[in-house]
Amino acid sequence: MIATAALALGLVLIVEGLAYALAPSLVEQLLEALRALPETTRRNLGLLALALGVFLVWIAKSLGA
Repeated sequence: MIATAALALGLVLIVEGLAYALAPSLVEQLLEALRALPETTRRNLGLLALALGVFLVWIAKSLGA
């Protein structure tokens, strides 16, 4: 379980690092766009991302990953 969590965290850091390394100005624009959204919309987007992440982990575990 700890190995899976470490792998997942490592993958998240890779994706985040790539975004900031390859397109930092695009990331800044995205953050500005997110700041312009109402708090409830940002919260709903976060919940949607959470649900999608749980679903993807469930699918991966079901496939034997």
